[in-house]
Amino acid sequence: MAIPLMALVFLFSYMPLFGWIYAFFDYKAGIPLFENEFVGFKFFELIFTDKADMIRVMKNTLIFAFIGLALSPLPMIFAIMMNEIRFKRFKMFVQTATTLPNFVSWIIVFSLTFMIFSTEGLLNQILFSLGLVSNPTNILTNGEAVYWFQTVLGIWKGLGWSAIVYVASISSIDQEMYEAAVIDGAGRFKSALHITLPGLMPTYIVLLILGIGNFLNVGLEQYLVYKNALTADNIEVLDLYVYRLGISNHDYSYGVAVGILKSVVSIILLVIANIITKKVRGSSIF
Repeated sequence: MAIPLMALVFLFSYMPLFGWIYAFFDYKAGIPLFENEFVGFKFFELIFTDKADMIRVMKNTLIFAFIGLALSPLPMIFAIMMNEIRFKRFKMFVQTATTLPNFVSWIIVFSLTFMIFSTEGLLNQILFSLGLVSNPTNILTNGEAVYWFQTVLGIWKGLGWSAIVYVASISSIDQEMYEAAVIDGAGRFKSALHITLPGLMPTYIVLLILGIGNFLNVGLEQYLVYKNALTADNIEVLDLYVYRLGISNHDYSYGVAVGILKSVVSIILLVIANIITKKVRGSSIF
């Protein structure tokens, strides 16, 4: 039963690694790979000489990554809060309503936010009608608001979906522990604090380690659709930079080199996080 899944992982996760060879050639589209000039580590060296763009892109990537890391407990907290809802139908409604946005494409999300937050959008019309503003504002073109606005959108879209694994973990906690807590006089808050939260911590640690391993993989689609001339400096993250190099500028070899460096850094971060967790908690994921 595992063979088909292993085959898919090999096909889509390991076979593409052959493409890393393009980073060592000055590849030109339409010319067979081995007929292009072999340049060795030229494009890797270029990463450290092209400082202006790399510093800007890495700054944006790290800001989004640190924000995501700081907000990583939110799905666990949300799952605990949702578990405390006693009205079953309302609980199912909340879980469904918060999970559905995950299946909405970023193109549709952008269209909705454009209708609401653009200069002629719904929000400005309401503020105008109430006399609260005299000049329209467009948060979609506000470079200073990029970090918090994109973070809020990401939370809205992924919070419910990210909480599913915690909801499943809560169901595996021994219910007799809650019954014993009630007998000892513990209320719902203390039960959640002293039983549910510790019961979810192993799951959180595993996801945190995997999240640190994906520290530089902050995404592409979201920032691609929201990028414009006024937000480009603050919204261009590493994945979007690689996309611009390889697809838009047709600089395939340099784009692959940047992608390889990102993967190597991610592996190093994953190993370091795993070692620290093993020393602190005595357990790790490998």
